Parts: sequence; structure tokens; C-alpha cells
Amino acid sequence: MTLKDVALASGCSIATVSRVLAGTRPVGAETARTVRAAAERLGYRPNHVARALRSRSTGTVGLVLPQITNPFFPTLVRELEHALHAEGRAVLLADCDDDPATEAARIGALLARQVDALLLIPVDERHSREAVVAAAAQVPLVLLDRGCGPGVADSVAVDNVAGMALVLDHLAATGRRRPCFVGAAGTASAAVERRTAYENGAAALDPAAPGRLALGDFSVEWGRAAVDRLWPSRPDAVVCANDLIAAGALQRLRQLGADVPGEVAVTGFDDIPLAGLADPALTTVRQPVAELAAEAARLLSRRRADGSSGPCHTVRLAPELVVRASSGTAAVVSADGWPATS
Repeated sequence: MTLKDVALASGCSIATVSRVLAGTRPVGAETARTVRAAAERLGYRPNHVARALRSRSTGTVGLVLPQITNPFFPTLVRELEHALHAEGRAVLLADCDDDPATEAARIGALLARQVDALLLIPVDERHSREAVVAAAAQVPLVLLDRGCGPGVADSVAVDNVAGMALVLDHLAATGRRRPCFVGAAGTASAAVERRTAYENGAAALDPAAPGRLALGDFSVEWGRAAVDRLWPSRPDAVVCANDLIAAGALQRLRQLGADVPGEVAVTGFDDIPLAGLADPALTTVRQPVAELAAEAARLLSRRRADGSSGPCHTVRLAPELVVRASSGTAAVVSADGWPATS
């Protein structure tokens, strides 16, 4: 089936059919419905390769993730796919297994496939920067969840400092005074921001609290191992940099016979589905995933409209604290301190 066949079946010109199916120019609603009905009836499918050659646009966005096995990222990918599909764009996904060299190779491979734009969750703020800067000079690029330093590219992420403040305020309100922190080593911006926010805020609970921390990676295994390091100091709260770490910490604390939350509270960050299924259910900071995706799509559209030049935009979204049984009673608290819907 060709555009000519659709034009004959719909009673419209080939130019009108092309505009409707490509979405390049506004067409009357009734005409658009007629054309789409004819195309569906005939089984017409557009030739995206030919369209790409004509328009020099492939209609694809490359998305590079640090590690797809982290449950937070598939949730974000789903929302990104929905947001971009609404704009008529497809997503090409690449996983770099937390390795900056692999990340650079994946970025290069996507650019070789002529993607129109890139979305990237960088592995490391410093070690990812060179590849990100080079890519941002070629196509519109938005960083998600993590950054690569100021002025590198447009970025959107949750306000990690506000999220950690919600956790520490909650722990203080429930009488905790000896927190410890389990996080990730390295210079991934989310890891650094959450760790620094803990160190700056925990001193108000206990001057020694900033020194009670253990750094490894964002994994369940590390959460278990970190508890063995920190439990001899008998903290009354284990503040974790993400929910995977917190799940491991919960598991190990149960094995050690600790009473959670009576003896020690445990908190996470991200609010992945696992958080509500943990035993006890995990208090955590909820990231606004749908807003992250929508804002990333908006930044990409603006960058494509403005060209590659212009100042970089940084967006920080407000988190929510979801209070569950691992630290207290069920509630959701927004970044401004007021109850919020869950």
C-alpha cells in the first residue's frame, strides 16, 4: 500500500495524506479521521527509513542506563517511553553495566544509528563527562537522575538534599538520635548528594553521626554487608541511599535478631515496588518518576527547537517521604512538610 492508495480511498490529495500521517502540519480533525480510517482499512504502514532520509530525522531517542537490573530504572524507562511515544518518538535502549568506558561506547553506537536525541543517566559525574560533552555537541541531550557537573547538559533529577532532609526530620521526630548511613562510593551525583546531605543534617541528631557511614554500591548485597560493619556501634536508625541497600539491611538485621523498628529504624530512597513488599514495609523517599519523564521530554523538545546552543537548564523536582512500618506508621509527607496523597 502506498500514499497514493490511501489518497484514493480517502478522497484526499496525496499531500494531505502525507501531512496527516507524518503529523508535520495541522489538518482538520474530520479530514485527519478520514485519512487515518482509510490507512487502517488498507493496512498502510509508513516507511520510516524513507521518511528519515527525506526529513533527516529518524524519530528515535537513545536512552543509556547505568544498569537495568536496578528496579528504579525500568520504572523510569516505562514513563519515558510513554512520554516520548506521545510525541511520535521511539526509544532505543542501551545498558552500560555501570562502566564509563562501556557507556561511552553505547553513546557512540546510538549516535552512529542517527538518533535524534539522547537521554542519559550517567554512571559517574567525573568519568562520564567527556563522552557526555561530546555527545551534547552533536544532538540534543538531557541527563536524568544524575548529573555531570554544571553547564554540561540539560538535566532533571529529584532534589536529593530535600529528600534526605525529610528522612532525618522524620527520624528526629520519632526519637532517633544515633543514625548511620549506608551509601555508594564513587562520584555518581545522586550518591554524593545523598551522602553529603546525610553528613550535613545528621550532626544535628548526634555530632558523631556524620562519621557513622559505610560506602559500597547500590545493591542488596552491599546492604547486608554494611550492617555487619555498622551494627556493633548500635545505631538506632540505618539511613540507606536507595531501596536495594535498605532491603539488604533489613534482611541482615532480621538475621541478627534486631527489632525493626523498635530497636532500629531503616529507611530507603526511590520507592521502588520492592519497598512496599519488604518485611517490614520500607519507609522511603519517593521519586516523582512520571514528572521526571515528562520534564525530560519537555527539555528535549525545547533543546531540539532551540538548536544545540543556549544555556543549560537544571530542574530539581520535589520528593515525598513515604512512612511505612520500618520506621513508623503509614503516611506520606511532601517536601514542604505537609501530608500528601500516596
